[in-house]
Amino acid sequence: MSNKDTNWRRGVASKAARVARTADLADGRRVAAEHATALLERVIEAGDRVCLEGNNQKQADFLARALAAVDPAVIHDLHMLQSVVALPEHTALFDKGIAREIDFSFSGPQGTRLASLVEAGKIRINAIHTYLELFGRYFVDLTPNVALIAAEAADAAGNLYTGPNTEDTPAIVEATAFKNGIVIAQVNELREGLPRVDIPADWVDFVIVAPKPNYIEPLFTRDPAQISEIQVLMAMMVIKGIYAEYGVKRLNHGIGFDTAAIELLLPTYGESLGLKGKICTHWALNPHPALIPAIEAGFVESVHSFGSELGMEAYIAARPDVFFTGRDGAMRSNRAFCQAAGHYACDLFIGSTLQIDLQGNSSTATKGRIAGFGGAPNMGADARGRRHESAAWVKAGEEARQGRDVMPRGRKLVVQMVETFREHMAPAFVERLDAWDLAETMGLANPPVMIFGDDVTHVVTEEGIANLLLCRDLDEREQAIRGVAGYTAVGLGRDRKKVDELRARGVIRRAEDLGIAHRDARCDLLAARSVKDLVRASGGLYNPPSRFRNW
Repeated sequence: MSNKDTNWRRGVASKAARVARTADLADGRRVAAEHATALLERVIEAGDRVCLEGNNQKQADFLARALAAVDPAVIHDLHMLQSVVALPEHTALFDKGIAREIDFSFSGPQGTRLASLVEAGKIRINAIHTYLELFGRYFVDLTPNVALIAAEAADAAGNLYTGPNTEDTPAIVEATAFKNGIVIAQVNELREGLPRVDIPADWVDFVIVAPKPNYIEPLFTRDPAQISEIQVLMAMMVIKGIYAEYGVKRLNHGIGFDTAAIELLLPTYGESLGLKGKICTHWALNPHPALIPAIEAGFVESVHSFGSELGMEAYIAARPDVFFTGRDGAMRSNRAFCQAAGHYACDLFIGSTLQIDLQGNSSTATKGRIAGFGGAPNMGADARGRRHESAAWVKAGEEARQGRDVMPRGRKLVVQMVETFREHMAPAFVERLDAWDLAETMGLANPPVMIFGDDVTHVVTEEGIANLLLCRDLDEREQAIRGVAGYTAVGLGRDRKKVDELRARGVIRRAEDLGIAHRDARCDLLAARSVKDLVRASGGLYNPPSRFRNW
C-alpha cells in the first residue's frame, strides 16, 4: 500500500535549496577563490557527510584550507569521509570542532596527530577502511552530502580534466552527484578545450580556480642510493625463492625501499636467472621510477596505476604500450579499478608493516601512531571470489591443502617483507599487537588489523623466508615466524629444534638454502644506484622532483 503523503524528493529539494543560497556567489558554475569559504558555509549544513578529496598523492588542499576557515558556530559536527588524512588542515577540522567523526583509509604524515586527537576525545574514528571498502560505502551508507575534489583543469562548461592523477575522483563524484549531493571542484586552470573529459560538467556543481596548483606528493619515489645491502639480500631471496618458484607474473608492490630493491634487481639478478618473460610482467602499481630499468629491459608488459608520480609524466606518455594513457598522452589512473585489479587480477601482493605477531597478523596502527591501512587489506587478502586460474594461484592453493582431501581452490600469495628491527630499533615482531590497546582507546569491538595472519603466505626478513602455507598447525606457524624474527624477543623465544625441523622441510629457507651468498648481495647489483641513473635509464624522460636531485 502506498503512502500518498510520502515525500520522495527530499534530497532533490535539499540540493536545490543549498544551490539557491549561492546565487550571489556563483557565476554559473564558477566561483571566485576568495569566496570559497563563503560558498562552503552556504552549501554545507551542520552534521553533513563531507568527502574531502585527499588521496595518497593528490590533495584538494585549497578546499581543505577553505573548510578549515568556516565558522564552527555555523558549520560543525561534520562527518568526514577521506581516503587519506595527510594535511594539517585535515586534523585542524577536529581541533576547531568543525568535524566530529571520520571514516578513512590512510593517514601517513598525520598518523601521530590523529592518535593524539583520539586520546583527547576530539575525534571519533568509526573505521579504518581499505580503499575499496570506503568507496563501496559511498554508494551504500556513507554517501556524501558534499564532495570537495581536485582536478587539473576545467572548461567553460564545467567539464573536468584530471590528467594523470585521476585517482579517487570518479568514485567520489559519481556517488555524490547521483544522490543529490553537491560537488565542488578546485582546478589549477581554466582552458578553452580539454585534452579529454574525465568528469562531465553535469556531475559538477561549482568550479573554483585555486590560487596555486593542488599539492601532489611524490609518494612512490625511492632514491636507489638509500637501498642497503640487507635490502638487496632480501630482494634476491624474494626473486629466487618466491617469484621464480611460483612463476609470479601479475603482482603489486607496496611502498618502500625493500620492494624498490626488487624492481631494480629484475634487469640484473633476475636476468641472470633467466626470468625475463617468466615473472613480473603485469603490474597493478603506481609508476614507480625504480621500475624504469625493468621496463627498459623488457621485463614489464603492462602497468595499471592507482595514481601517478611526479616527474614520470613524459616517460609515461612515451611508453603507451606499458601504461594506460589517453590520446593526449597523459595517463588516467583510477584507484578503484586498480584496487579491484590488485584484489582479483594479481597473484601476489608484497608489502611491509610496522608490527607482526606470532600468527602473522600485522598492523600499522600502533601506540602513538594511527597510520591507517590504505589498500593493503584488499591487495593483501586472498580473494575468495576469484575463479580464474594461473600457475602461481594454483600452486599456492596446492601447498595450502598439503594433500588434504578437500575441495581444491587456488590461493593468492601475500608476502610481508620486513627487516627484523625498524627505525629506532623498534622490533617488527611482537607477541601482542598494539592494535589490541588501540581498539579499546578507539571504542572498537575488534583490534584494527591491517592484514590478517590467515591471509599471509610468506614472511621475509634478512634471516630468510618463512612459507606459512607449509605449516601444519598454529604451533608450526608460530615457530616459522619466530625462525625468521632474528634477535627480536620473538626470535630469541624460538624452539631451536622445531625451527631446525621446519628448515629441513623447506618451511624456513635461509639465503644459503637458496644458493644465495651474503657476499653477493651488493648494491652494485642494482640496475640504478642513484636517481640520476634512473633519469639516464629513461633516456632523459624522467624529471624527478627537486628534492631528489643532488647533481
